[in-house]
Amino acid sequence: MRIAVIGTGYVGLVSGACFSDFGHHVTCVDKDDAKIDALHRGVMPIFEPGLDQLVERNVKGGRLAFTTDLPAAVADAEAIFIAVGTPSRRGDGHADLSYVYGASEEVAAALKGPAAIITKSTVPVGTGDEVERIIREIAPRAKAWVVSNPEFLREGAAIEDFKRPDRIVIGTEDPEAAEIMREIYRPLYLGKAPLLFTSRRTAELIKYAANAFLATKITFINEIANLCEAVGADVQDVSQGIGLDKRIGSKFLHAGPGYGGSCFPKDTLALLKTAEDFLAPLRIVEAVVSVNDARKRAMGRKVIQAMGGEVRGMTVALLGLTFKPNTDDMRDAPSISIVQALQDAGANVRGYDPEGMDQARPLLPGVEFCDSPYEAARDADAAVLVTEWDVLRALDLHRLAGGMKQKILVDLRNIYRAEDAKAAGLRWFGIGRGS
Repeated sequence: MRIAVIGTGYVGLVSGACFSDFGHHVTCVDKDDAKIDALHRGVMPIFEPGLDQLVERNVKGGRLAFTTDLPAAVADAEAIFIAVGTPSRRGDGHADLSYVYGASEEVAAALKGPAAIITKSTVPVGTGDEVERIIREIAPRAKAWVVSNPEFLREGAAIEDFKRPDRIVIGTEDPEAAEIMREIYRPLYLGKAPLLFTSRRTAELIKYAANAFLATKITFINEIANLCEAVGADVQDVSQGIGLDKRIGSKFLHAGPGYGGSCFPKDTLALLKTAEDFLAPLRIVEAVVSVNDARKRAMGRKVIQAMGGEVRGMTVALLGLTFKPNTDDMRDAPSISIVQALQDAGANVRGYDPEGMDQARPLLPGVEFCDSPYEAARDADAAVLVTEWDVLRALDLHRLAGGMKQKILVDLRNIYRAEDAKAAGLRWFGIGRGS
């Protein structure tokens, strides 16, 4: 099948590369000349494990191409995926749909033959209706179907998620559009990936509801961690104890410094705005957003308290800066709030991250970036483990402690055991556990 993907950001590039690996002929389109030039040279605009090899293999196989020429890519496409960004709109938290509508207008103007126009971008309920209105207005005689097909990709595991999905949600009630979507995803039938066909509006809401629920689980266990610290319980045991209940499950029940990234913060806000517009308030999601924002700010105070309440002139090493491992994404990362709190209190901050330092530099002014966790911790008063990268899961704690002044380790991911830290000469402070 001939497929065009509009947008070469995270979702568009991963989707296009995976579709081409299924055997489809895919052209990825972007307005950014520099990004397309880089992709032609095999340089990825994002860090995602395995993506560069996947792209290279399919470009060499003649199944994947990149261009800035949208009309040419759309002209003979049977399926056109819109995978442009939908950031939070400045000022009110609504999803900014200008890129989606702009792409829809350009696609409509370039349509030649029958095609399914599929929104892969995360969009609020009713966006597909507006996309269809745009298509009908600009190309009234075109045979086109507007479909919702939300993505459920985890950064750092996106290729695996795409090829072995829990479910594929397809929002259309048109038989011809449904057949096109079945053909696109036919290679996944062997893996018995369930195709869930719904109305378009239902598909749009499923994406937001899923992310809001996962954000709620994270926020719930973080509040339980606070209670554990107050009453002398262990949040990891609590997580295991409730996670073994099959009705609850163990995923997303790991206490930490709060959620960040490109999805949960903006999607929970956008869902709240949609609920507000339709006079159906979501009080639980409102609390989740508020608690999570406070959580990230509180982590800076936790570090300061672990250092005795006064950090002016002291040095703190942050180990891991991205919002999660296996990505270079710094959007809404907890490290940003932690750095700000420490700098406001007069501390000097160093940082180390295996992949995210280029993205972190413009967001963390005044931070000294280091080439290794041990360099960051050298002569530091405290080390703070923020992101659970594999390289930070097996640190030589004796070596880490040996180079530090005040030998304080604040473990915001509960990676290390208190007794191991103590044996290395470190004072250990975790999340939801005794110190």
